[in-house]
Amino acid sequence: MKRAIKAKVILAMGLCFFLFIGSSFSQDLKISASEREKTYRELELFADALAIVQTQYVEHKSPQELIYGALRGLLASLDPYSQFMDPDEYKELIIDTRGKFGGLGIEISVRDGLLTVISPLADTPAWRAGIKAGDIIVKINGEITKGITLTEAVKKLRGKPGTQVNITVLREGAPKMLNFNITREMIKVKDIKKSALIEGKISYVSISEFRENTASELDKTLADLTKKGMQALVLDLRNNPGGLLMSAVKVTSRFIPTGELIVYTKSAEGKIVKYNSLNSKVKIINVPMVVLVNNGSASGSEILAGCLQDYKRAVIMGIKTFGKASVQSVVPLSDGSALRVTTAKYYTPQGRLIHQKGIQPDISVEERTMEVKASRQEAIFNKIEKPHLRADDFYKKDYQILRAVDLAKGLLIVSHRR
Repeated sequence: MKRAIKAKVILAMGLCFFLFIGSSFSQDLKISASEREKTYRELELFADALAIVQTQYVEHKSPQELIYGALRGLLASLDPYSQFMDPDEYKELIIDTRGKFGGLGIEISVRDGLLTVISPLADTPAWRAGIKAGDIIVKINGEITKGITLTEAVKKLRGKPGTQVNITVLREGAPKMLNFNITREMIKVKDIKKSALIEGKISYVSISEFRENTASELDKTLADLTKKGMQALVLDLRNNPGGLLMSAVKVTSRFIPTGELIVYTKSAEGKIVKYNSLNSKVKIINVPMVVLVNNGSASGSEILAGCLQDYKRAVIMGIKTFGKASVQSVVPLSDGSALRVTTAKYYTPQGRLIHQKGIQPDISVEERTMEVKASRQEAIFNKIEKPHLRADDFYKKDYQILRAVDLAKGLLIVSHRR
């Protein structure tokens, strides 16, 4: 019986394998005859193991459960970003790119075997609770996260709005573990978190993530600021975890001439794919720019910052970025599941590798909150003795934005002298 099962498994796996290598998805897969033969021989080892489990394991497991488990292990063995997604998980991924889901509002990754926060999304439960980029999540609802996969972590953190999750984090510099009880909400990601015209015609735009409509939303924002007399721009990419590659390319296209190289990817085989600046109705080419980044800026944010830095189109200010810049291609499978596979890495126009290196800012500026006090007259009149800010003075409490505004003023003066 075991031999019969094994024979069926080898036949099925062999058929699947040859179907796999014969398909093209979105790219050509070139595998030599010798590699095909070697892989086919190795499938026999898998067939042996699968046959033993099916015939001897103490509990019954369906073929789908076993194959799904094997695929999870296969993808998890590659890197923290490759994963197998069952049909429900694949649907969640599609929902993610549309910017609405139930959860805490954090972008996470597995780095060096540790579940790490890339960044909290602005104005979400995690953000308000005080979760920070770089926090290591060591427990979720009391369960240790050692060895957890990204898929498992997402499942545990997400849930119905109104339900609670407890997470324990290790934070660099903190004397002890930090516990957070956070209530899940329906997360609705705004592409453009905030935009305003502030001191001396200096404009400020904060992009929270790169999604389907980010470029079109940015066009509206930039057009409005231009009408109001924008003369310099502070672009805030802090805690922006990235998103869709083409969205990042479209956004970057607004700031450099059409046709210029924005980013390129290189696969293990050395195949290079270039992404050039696209034509768009809104182009902000000559306006002086400062781009704010921190260790929560990742992926698409690093593409944008690295490109503008290479062309000296903007001054990059803040803290070194996260260093997550690899390409994950999503390949749907016949039963509604999918594979997310790392197929290449990103490089800036000048050939700098972003992955695990990050973008080093031109000017390093620490993150801290400024204490802005009301004048004595305001304090007496309002009978208050606490920091006081008008809504349109939001930036005065943020040291990095203040520094960026000062630099933008300086760049504006220099540009006027030319």
